[in-house]
Amino acid sequence: MNNRLYVENLAPGITDASLRDLFSKKGQVLEIKLVLDPATGRSNGRAYVTMATPELAAAALSLHSHTLDGRNIAVTEARPVEARPLGLIGHGFDVYQSPEQKAAAHNAKGGGRNRGRRRFMSSSKSFKSGPGGGNGR
Repeated sequence: MNNRLYVENLAPGITDASLRDLFSKKGQVLEIKLVLDPATGRSNGRAYVTMATPELAAAALSLHSHTLDGRNIAVTEARPVEARPLGLIGHGFDVYQSPEQKAAAHNAKGGGRNRGRRRFMSSSKSFKSGPGGGNGR
């Protein structure tokens, strides 16, 4: 377990000091990082709390469902960014491809400059329509 915790369902008026007071009951708190709404500058109900050791963070997990400012907060272990799964809405079903992989896939499909364009024969060649040739005139 790491020493960083993710806290949800916080009241909009929550402060760093009130979170620090609550989590310091379980051990030394190194950092409190409130996630703020950029439009209002108020908390949007989430925060990251960094405890001094992983053991203290495990002890602080007992604060899950604790009532703070009239709300039952949710305390879980914070996951690293790369471990978070992407949702399907807005991300499609495709797997991420590097630019080199995209170029290789594009070329494998016959992609190129003239892909999808109609190619005409030069005017010096004639079209034959049947045994007699010509256009029927």
